[in-house]
Amino acid sequence: MRSERNHRTSEAEPKPLEEPKHETKKLKNLSEYAQTLQLGWNGLLVLKNSCFPTSMHILEGDQGVITGLLKDHTSGSKLTQLKIAQRLRLDQPKLDEVTRRIKQGSPNGYAVLLATQATPSGPGTEGMPTVEPGLQRRLLRNLVSYLKQKQAAGVISLPVGGSKGRDSTGMLYAFPPCDFSQQYLQSALRTLGKLEEEHMVIVIVRDTA
Repeated sequence: MRSERNHRTSEAEPKPLEEPKHETKKLKNLSEYAQTLQLGWNGLLVLKNSCFPTSMHILEGDQGVITGLLKDHTSGSKLTQLKIAQRLRLDQPKLDEVTRRIKQGSPNGYAVLLATQATPSGPGTEGMPTVEPGLQRRLLRNLVSYLKQKQAAGVISLPVGGSKGRDSTGMLYAFPPCDFSQQYLQSALRTLGKLEEEHMVIVIVRDTA
């Protein structure tokens, strides 16, 4: 009887516990984990003359902050390119200030996103912009390595190009893997066991009046 157990699919027979294949597919990496989250933004992160195709999925916070701040203030359309122009040292006082801004912006004045490499034909890459002349397309891991080496987060003032009139303003912080960013990835860590893939945690905060 025992040898037949694997071949029979009788309804009366309990299924072995180690086979959850039918209910949930085992997620192998952060990119697969990201696909279980809501897509917040996709496009190119730009640093100097390199661009990095990136998908950002929402870990927590408000989608309205993303759509409100990541748009072209002249046309009102979604930004397809975000240029990192400043850096924030990963010093505790600076991180405390980001935490304070998140708390101040809660519940609907901030968003935290998981940024992973956008694959050319993967989900969420519809409308991925073409690379401008003079920009070299590179993998996101190169940007992550650069920020790790500088021990800094990338910073972008929003909206890009400055605000007009009543436009809301804010900041985007792009964190490489560090203690600060890992606090937002506890659920991913529980699911995957380890976070090997290169990634960033993006924090967007709206300025409060």
